[in-house]
Amino acid sequence: MGHSQKSESNIDHAIAGAASGFITRFLCQPLDVIKIRFQLQVEPISKCHGSKYKSLPQAFLLILREEGIFALWKGHVPAQLLSIVYGMAQFYSYNVFMKTIQDISKIEERNHFIYIHFIAGAGAGSVATIASFPFDTVRTRLVAQSNNHQVYKGVLHSCSSIIRHESPKVFFYGLLPNLLQIAPHTGLQFAFYEFFIDFYKKYTSNTDTSFYNSMFSGSIAGLLAKTIVYPFDLARKRLQIQGFQQGRKGFGKFFQCNGLLDCLKVTVKEEGVQGLFKGLVPSQVKAAITSALHFTAYEQVLLLLKLLR
Repeated sequence: MGHSQKSESNIDHAIAGAASGFITRFLCQPLDVIKIRFQLQVEPISKCHGSKYKSLPQAFLLILREEGIFALWKGHVPAQLLSIVYGMAQFYSYNVFMKTIQDISKIEERNHFIYIHFIAGAGAGSVATIASFPFDTVRTRLVAQSNNHQVYKGVLHSCSSIIRHESPKVFFYGLLPNLLQIAPHTGLQFAFYEFFIDFYKKYTSNTDTSFYNSMFSGSIAGLLAKTIVYPFDLARKRLQIQGFQQGRKGFGKFFQCNGLLDCLKVTVKEEGVQGLFKGLVPSQVKAAITSALHFTAYEQVLLLLKLLR
């Protein structure tokens, strides 16, 4: 990333970002499906309750038994579109922001400060989120609906239904809490990643960003960043299903709220502070794996593009 920006073009960063998004999404989609199911369940996620989902292994096996293996890749097409557009926009704009900040502040490559990576990462995350957000709403609704009460038949059908029966604005429901979450989240992710990349290099005397360095730094960066901003992620998912009661039959009580602050307030009132961190464990596992794969695939594709020149 910051360490080799001068030698690659912006297009290389866009291609590497898109490829990274595709690979990561395909491998991590099952964890994402379980995480969303946890977030949308109002009842506690515990064994001593009459809840549908009680733990990560139980949810995994229950979805397999009730809905089959393909349910773990439910909403995969819009998720892939989301990931490719997001990955491309994120790494492309991160590269542009880094170059711009360096030009303005005249900071030497080797003297980067963490805050510069944070600012560039926050900007890149915001650009990528706005560009890919409609796919995220469609994906959430496809994952949220039960197989027995299907409202949407697929991506195109869900898009046309939302436009016909609701409004195009629906595609951007939950955008504000998402930006509030994504800007610091991506900023922290890039800042932590660069910090651990340098830390790893210092202690292993390896000047290149190796496969292992990317995996190690990416996983820790993802875990730390996700934990810090998690309540906003939960609020976003709950806002995206407002007005979608019919697709949620059989999943327990329906969660209703108006806007971000109300969503956080109602969650704490009904489920306690721990309700804000519902689904955190699969989310942390997913964040560590996803972030490691995301950065590593990106770095490896960049190296490949350099070799192909």
